This record gives sequence, structure tokens and C-alpha cells, in this order.
Amino acid sequence: MSIMINILLRLIVALVGLLSITACSDELMQPLEKDEAYPLQFPSYFPEMSFDSTENPVTKNGVELGRKLFYEGKLSRNNTISCGFCHIQENAFTHHGHNVSHGVDDRIGIRNAPPIQNMIFLKRYMWDGVIHNLNEQPIIPITDENEMDSSMPEAIEKLKADQKYRKLFAAAYGDENITGERVLKALSQFMASLISAGSKYDRFRQGRESLTSQETNGMALFQQKCASCHSGELFTDESFRNTGMYYHPQFKDPGRYRVTLDQNDWMKFRVPGLRNIEYTAPYMHDGRFYTLDAVLNFYSDGVEDNPNLDPQLKQNGHTGIAMNTQEKQLIIAFLKTLSDKNFISNPQFAE
Repeated sequence: MSIMINILLRLIVALVGLLSITACSDELMQPLEKDEAYPLQFPSYFPEMSFDSTENPVTKNGVELGRKLFYEGKLSRNNTISCGFCHIQENAFTHHGHNVSHGVDDRIGIRNAPPIQNMIFLKRYMWDGVIHNLNEQPIIPITDENEMDSSMPEAIEKLKADQKYRKLFAAAYGDENITGERVLKALSQFMASLISAGSKYDRFRQGRESLTSQETNGMALFQQKCASCHSGELFTDESFRNTGMYYHPQFKDPGRYRVTLDQNDWMKFRVPGLRNIEYTAPYMHDGRFYTLDAVLNFYSDGVEDNPNLDPQLKQNGHTGIAMNTQEKQLIIAFLKTLSDKNFISNPQFAE
């Protein structure tokens, strides 16, 4: 009998604790009665923000509204797909396990869902750079037939019928008027808050931690062999390059060419940033590689020569990047210093 009583008492304590955590979480996520600016904090060595905060001031209530919209299935045609469905926090807001995005009715997209982090510093979005303003970026997945397959008027009508959202819009914008512009700007405010700058590499840059000899050697090799494209503190120069990947007959995606219709842009894709790369498999625009080893093996031995292959991959009579097995492992050791565990576990970003 005493054993049963002890078990019951433990269950009651656990339940009370769970309810307390839930209550605290709900309380933290309630909109502020008087809205305040949301602090966008990042290291001094980061690039300047490209995000125009005068056009779309980032506030705590705006970020909270954007967070709820990010995880809101009502933005999709059949209420099943949210932004957070493909952009999963524990994978640095990309879609782990699927090489390309999956949408309504289990439709298959043509591209790997890119991670969402440090977007306020970028000048172009999407693999082909078709979007230049973060406030406009969410319109693509919302309206794409293979993703959310909806429209702004349809999504707005659903949100207007929800008292919770009327309250949240009033808290963020001063009144209950729900418009497409406000939806997009709230989503971009949430994305603006997703700043990853707490990796071991950052602590090293700030003089608070040392790299191991492996990581130090890997960084030197990375700078020698990879940094011509993956440059700067976001580890991308945001250029579009043909890296010698074969044209995938299933997805029929020619990259930047879809935007410019310039044959010189055939199979050119935006150079992705590498922060949190350890968490964002699979890799490349179509998710064809599932490990970092596979990516480096491709660059050393799998690059296909073609007329507009990037010149960086065609030097000294060698197609690709000359790397031996040991060098690849050292580079991977350095890449793992770009992992920001606090970012992928931050409860403020969670559903």
C-alpha cells in the first residue's frame, strides 16, 4: 500500500510541475501590454544588418506574433503545414530527414529547405536569390503549390476568425486589422530574431575559448580550400556558383537560371552559410548528400566539369578541390566549432 501511495505522490508532483512549466511558458508568451523593441544582439565582427528595421521595426509583440504564425498550419490550404514543419529548430530550422521539402497532401518540392538563421544579414534569399527583402520571403512557401498551396486572402480569412490572432495583431500593430503585409512582416520579425552567434568558434573569436590542434589545423585548411566562397563570419559570400553537380532529372531545377533565363546561370545556386552545419543535413540544394564526409568527397572526387563550372573548382589542372582523407577530417572538426547548441534549444524560438 505504501508503495502505491508513493507512486501516486510522485505522479501528482510531476503533474503539478508540468502544469507549472506550461503556465510559466504561456505567461512568458503573452503579449506585453505596452510593446517594446526586441533587442537584436550580435557580435561586433558580424556584418551589418541588411534588414531594414525602420521599414519593419522589430518589437517583442511583433516577434511573438511572428513566432505563432511560423508554427500556424492555417497558413496552408488544408491547415496541416506550417513554416515550422520544414524548418525545425533542433536542426537549425531546416528539415532533417527529407532531401527536399514536403508540403500539403505529401507533395514533394524540388529543393532542400535551407536553415533559417542570421537572415537579417543576408541580401538575397532562396537558393536562386529570387527574393531580396526578408519581409517578402514567406510569400513563396505560402503560395507554392508543392508547399503550403494557399494564398494571402485565404490565410487572412482564417486568421480573422480566430480571436487569439485578433488580440495578437492588436498587441503588435495597435489594432485588430489583419492584412497580408502585417502577416509577412510579423513572420520576418520572428526570423530576424533568429540570430546564431554562440558557437565555440564565436567564443574563440572573442578570446574566451581555445580551439584544439585539430580544429586549428582544420580552420587553416578551410581558409585555404573553402573560404574563397564560404567567406566572412556567416561563411558565405552570397554568390551564385556552379559547383559541378549533375542536373537532377526528377527535380528539373536549373538553379539561378530560373530567375535570369541566362544560360550562364545554369545550375548556379547561392553559396549557403555554414553556421550550424553539423545540424543541417542533408546538404546541397536538393539534399543529395547526408553527411559532411559525402560533401567533401564530392568536392575532392565528384565535381563534374562543364562550361560554366566555377573557376575556383578548376585550378592547376584539377577539377574540384584537392583534399586527402586526413585533411577532410580536420576541416570537419573545424566546421563543428560552428555549432550553436544554445540557438537550437532556445525556448523563445520554440512552438
